[in-house]
Amino acid sequence: MDFIRVRASTDGAETFSYWTGDVYGWQDDGGPHHLFGFEGVNVARAVRSDDGWRLLTREVALYLDPATREVADSWDNPLTGRRVEVQHVYNDPVNQRLGDHAVPVTRLGDQIVYNVDVRLAYPSPLKAADYPDNSASDTYRALELFQFFVSARDLDAGPPGVPAAFSWCRVSPWLPWMAMGQRGGGLVYHCRGAKFARAAELPVRLRERAGEHFLHAPETWTAPNMTSWTAFAARHADGAGP
Repeated sequence: MDFIRVRASTDGAETFSYWTGDVYGWQDDGGPHHLFGFEGVNVARAVRSDDGWRLLTREVALYLDPATREVADSWDNPLTGRRVEVQHVYNDPVNQRLGDHAVPVTRLGDQIVYNVDVRLAYPSPLKAADYPDNSASDTYRALELFQFFVSARDLDAGPPGVPAAFSWCRVSPWLPWMAMGQRGGGLVYHCRGAKFARAAELPVRLRERAGEHFLHAPETWTAPNMTSWTAFAARHADGAGP
């Protein structure tokens, strides 16, 4: 499957997908507002399975001040006037099954573009009645829109993994830690990035924040995946507070 060579590597080698971009928010009666910069890495290992391929990954992402691009560990929410602790992304695992469906592909001259459009709608781990400050719905709904760009020459050469750049857009509800309550509106993430073969190619501050564990892909399949919503629920259950 060529897409595995674009997204990761068919020989089981670890690959690093680094991205950078911005997060915007809007309310039903205002916006859009430039809320954050965003920078992260996903480390992946592709392994064969009976039903195709499995992608074993974990990821870290940091919310940044939109003006200075420094890491924002606390945030004065301009939409509510509240100061909140920023909960950066430490998702482990983020595993996927690949191979059930062909990935749409477009040829643009000497460039090949794969697009993966993920439509999400499932029961939220944060029920609105239980988390009135952090969840506006009992159903999580979002879009994850990816495009992967690769040279046709690199793909035709046949190596197990090929250089790739990508774009990513996400449309999602407010994050739980933003404490937006029942306000309408939501977030748009707009990022771009590239695949690297070595952790040393990542920005230093991202490597330092990630730590050794998050700079290596999982060895085995585990479930369920972690998200910002399940991480918030687990933190709250452990008594760490919102």
